[in-house]
Amino acid sequence: MRWILITLLATLTAFTQANAETLYFTAIPDEDETRLEERFSKVADYLADELDVDVRFVPVKSYAASVTAFRNNQVQLAWFGGLSGVRARDRVDGAEAIAQGVEDQEFRSYFIANTGTGIEKADELPGTVQGKTLAFGSRGSTSGRLMPEYYIRQRFGQPPEDVFSRVGFSGNHTRTVALVESGAYQVGALNYTVWDKLVEEGDVDTDKVRVIWKSPTYPDYQWTIRGDVNERFGDGFKERVKEALLSMEDPELLESFPRSGFIPASNDDYSTIREVGQETGLLD
Repeated sequence: MRWILITLLATLTAFTQANAETLYFTAIPDEDETRLEERFSKVADYLADELDVDVRFVPVKSYAASVTAFRNNQVQLAWFGGLSGVRARDRVDGAEAIAQGVEDQEFRSYFIANTGTGIEKADELPGTVQGKTLAFGSRGSTSGRLMPEYYIRQRFGQPPEDVFSRVGFSGNHTRTVALVESGAYQVGALNYTVWDKLVEEGDVDTDKVRVIWKSPTYPDYQWTIRGDVNERFGDGFKERVKEALLSMEDPELLESFPRSGFIPASNDDYSTIREVGQETGLLD
């Protein structure tokens, strides 16, 4: 009789766990897949402990796919860039930006160049980039495409296709560095934190590629959550997720972003990104 009771309890437990709500989240694929998996599997464990629910990280192949997954409720939470966050919130009623990295208030893009070009670092985007080849990151990237294109248009009064001899898209920031370092492209634009981390870890040869211009600052990455999570997970769940993110203090977790911490964010913080997206025609 005892073994029957144990079996029933085990079955009931398994059934409850299988039917418990799971919080799914994703992130824009701004680095290679291995780095992303390492980074966000630890974040999933942290959130599961803080929220007392099952939490799963869902990798995606593109920035557009992250927005689609959020729109379709395949994920309820996402680590978006500025532009992808605006796009996602436009598609989901009640969606909110709830937290951003301390550094995301004043983010930057770096323009880099293969040293073989002879282009030197300057206080403004060097005129000598004209006629060179340019690698953006993803088509939907804020720091690797939207803001760099905006600054190119400001500097030269022309779209990138008319300034550079060839314009391509690497897919993510680490690949942009690799392409410029190898000489496949002469100039690249990327997220400054990725560059700084690659240099710190010795994963880029600074004899072959250098920073030639640092952009003005703008708001960028943020955590965005769907407006209907309280209906799915219970009253106050949205606030609990926000508090969990703001309370993230583990140096290893924060370094993986890399961020020094997280602070509150709101949709209004990204009005500049919306305006630039509309001005450049990149916000659909």
